[in-house]
Amino acid sequence: MENTIIITVIDREGIAHELEAPTDMNMNVMEVCKSYELPVLGTCGGMAMCASCQVYVENDKVSLERSDDEQAMLDEAWHVQDNSRLGCQIHLATEHDGLIIRLAPSDDF
Repeated sequence: MENTIIITVIDREGIAHELEAPTDMNMNVMEVCKSYELPVLGTCGGMAMCASCQVYVENDKVSLERSDDEQAMLDEAWHVQDNSRLGCQIHLATEHDGLIIRLAPSDDF
């Protein structure tokens, strides 16, 4: 479909899930994961005020640059790596087709 991309989300058990994601609804990675009932909390609702949607970017389909708010939250989070991003801060667009992310470990699941 014209306004749909495919992203791959690797869950905490190592299982890869290919998800169809709309690019015309201003959705972010956290929202797409939640819509497919993957174990992503998104406790703050996408405000970059928690790290319960932390993911590891596994390819170059999205920038690793972080806003100041995102960086401040990741500075306080567990399991942070160089390729960590908050899923709520990755707003999906056509250029993200083929994005591969891995869910960060969580003590909540």
